[in-house]
Amino acid sequence: MIFTETKIKGAFVIEPSKLKDSRGFFSRMWCKKEFETRGLVSNFVQFNMSFNNKMGTLRGLHYQITPYKEVKVVRCTKGAIYDVIVDIRSESPTFKQWFGIELRNDSYKMVYVPEGVAHGFQTLEDDSEIFYQVSQFHSPEHERGLRWDDKMFSVEWPETGKRIISDKDKNLQNYSL
Repeated sequence: MIFTETKIKGAFVIEPSKLKDSRGFFSRMWCKKEFETRGLVSNFVQFNMSFNNKMGTLRGLHYQITPYKEVKVVRCTKGAIYDVIVDIRSESPTFKQWFGIELRNDSYKMVYVPEGVAHGFQTLEDDSEIFYQVSQFHSPEHERGLRWDDKMFSVEWPETGKRIISDKDKNLQNYSL
């Protein structure tokens, strides 16, 4: 597995190392030891999936607060998404910065999202599916979110025509210090 740190402190893009031959390839998609060697959280208690019918579906930016702060490992298993993380850890050297990457089912890349970092994505194709490994159980009373278009962060989302956003996400507030 190849771990490449992003500009967000503690966040990584993870690419599988492929052993190729005439049949195709073999790759490890998860290795507890590889995560622990790098000091990353490796205990995941939920695996979640999001399926999105239409291109332009935007979900996020979501996170959970103490005591349910969570680490996520996110992979697109069908279609394509633009995955975004925003550092909202006031003590972090990358506070208020964001990082975005296109994740496609055929790239097999994943994003490691550390605690205290908000996460969201926008679909780039119809019928896109996202698989998450999550380190904490979902707790609705600890769930929080940021507006996708909060000017404090100025995330540059791709233009896909019409954006499809839930009422819940449309009504999220801007971040306040």
